[in-house]
Amino acid sequence: MTESIRRSGEYENHENPYQGAPQHASAPVNPEWPPPPAYQPAAPGPVESRQPAEAGAMWQTPAQPGGAWNTAPAGDGNGGGTALPPPVAAEPAPVPARRRARRGPMALLAAVAIVAAAIGGGTAYGIQELTGKDEVVASSTTTSVVPSSKTGDVASIAAAVSPSVVEIQATLGSGSSTGSGVIITSDGEILTNNHVIAGASSIKVQTSDGKEYTAKVVGTDSKKDLALIKLENASGLKTATLGNSDGVKVGDTVVAIGSPEGLTGTVTSGIVSALDRDVTVSTDESQGRQQQQQGGGWPFESGGQEFNGDTGSSTTTYKALQTDASLNPGNSGGALVDANGNIIGINSAMYSAADATSSTAGSVGLGFAIPINTVKADLASLRAGGSDS
Repeated sequence: MTESIRRSGEYENHENPYQGAPQHASAPVNPEWPPPPAYQPAAPGPVESRQPAEAGAMWQTPAQPGGAWNTAPAGDGNGGGTALPPPVAAEPAPVPARRRARRGPMALLAAVAIVAAAIGGGTAYGIQELTGKDEVVASSTTTSVVPSSKTGDVASIAAAVSPSVVEIQATLGSGSSTGSGVIITSDGEILTNNHVIAGASSIKVQTSDGKEYTAKVVGTDSKKDLALIKLENASGLKTATLGNSDGVKVGDTVVAIGSPEGLTGTVTSGIVSALDRDVTVSTDESQGRQQQQQGGGWPFESGGQEFNGDTGSSTTTYKALQTDASLNPGNSGGALVDANGNIIGINSAMYSAADATSSTAGSVGLGFAIPINTVKADLASLRAGGSDS
């Protein structure tokens, strides 16, 4: 093994590298010390790291305290290469600082993400608690009554909305009228068609669970064929969610719920066939009563054609949604529901062939509903007694 430590007297022709450092001048060098490592070892004191010694590098040592620096080759094996230079102050390594700089923004972003998630989750939970919905939708005019995974599923829509649809039996001077209605408040406010309850001396309502109530007329609007009635001594009823009919498109899935021919809770489905159909209906209840007693539906006109009999001389026209969901007498006043379970219309008119035979009977897919936005715009007036008061 090549010795890198020389004994006393072997430095005649070389400058002592420790000159100017008296604390090491008289100290004997132990020949059994191992050679220095390939990198500069850490020296005691405040210095935490040193640069590695490379072949051919020059160590700088002061000739005397406070004096100028001298240089000598390091690691050449010809004397002086094994000498350790005095401690040299080194700047702290920048890596930890860079790591801290990277951790700072990352930690901040993580904290922001956690806070945002907590706020978002708390908000959604709060809205669910307030609305009782399985899913919260951001729009202020549309909610989801059924879970998103069940959107468009007729069975799920029917299960969610049917408890909010009722059967209405109106007693008239010349007979009775059967129709449907939609619960909009838990204490028993119900929307229906004016022609269902017009001229009634008494009104009975049956909910989906079979309970029966007596109802009073709150307000009517014969020009829009709308009416608002109120159940007596009712509470805790399941209310419907009124949607946004302005967002309805041709081809959208719809579900109709009502009591055709007194068959409570009947559910049919179809699509929206057309928008903004001009539908003309009679405002004379006696005209409509005569047609219904003959087995036909409420008379109406659309597209220049007359359906279900003569509408008479007293009529009104409104814009309607057309659907091919099967509607029959008794569906009037019931719910037209979108794929999310929102009420988008109040069913009001349908084609009904009074003279149909067994071979031609059945729905022909011509049904009309008053858009729910029209209903909502008229609701305050109905609560105040309506335009007919």
